[in-house]
Amino acid sequence: MRRRTLFLATAATTLAAAGPAARAGTARFPATLEPRKLRLRHAASGSVFSGTYHNGLMADAAAMAELSRVLADSHTGEVRPFEPDAIEIVWEMGRRLQIQEFVVLSGYRTIATNRAVHGAGDSQHLRAAALDLHIPAAKFQQFGDTARKLARGGVGLYPDQGFIHLDSGPVRHWGGDAVQAGAMPSAPRRSPAEQRIDKLAEAWASLPKR
Repeated sequence: MRRRTLFLATAATTLAAAGPAARAGTARFPATLEPRKLRLRHAASGSVFSGTYHNGLMADAAAMAELSRVLADSHTGEVRPFEPDAIEIVWEMGRRLQIQEFVVLSGYRTIATNRAVHGAGDSQHLRAAALDLHIPAAKFQQFGDTARKLARGGVGLYPDQGFIHLDSGPVRHWGGDAVQAGAMPSAPRRSPAEQRIDKLAEAWASLPKR
């Protein structure tokens, strides 16, 4: 009994010393021991990750390495270890909105690729900490609202092009001031909609990015 009392007292003291930021961070994503699964498909390369990347306690190194390969720079193929916090945000969005698969338009970018697509000089894509995701019209507004309320990083809405930027950098958001479902492209489908994804990727590449 005395050991349990000492343990609880120590835990309470540690949490208090950690401050509000640590407590808030803990509350955002409730701890769970359940495996975390994710399915990502890169529109440009066709590469797919589908499986468990986290056992509930920590990310799996082999799975994260595979995710990093799927999210490699689509122009050069260069791979950089992807930021686990960014993957965690995507997983949480999928869990909350019951999204079975995410179509990725952009993951990691090299400096050269970032310049080619007119990305911001301090883009989180350069740190392998950002993803541009195609979001179907039916879920676009809800996804954007949920991502902003999550307050876990950057959220950029591009309704006319049908994609949303998520990153694990500082909390901020931009775009999407006049979201109209009718103005957004429909969700891509496999065969014949691979052409649709190609068009989305082309539209994405022509825009200034962050």
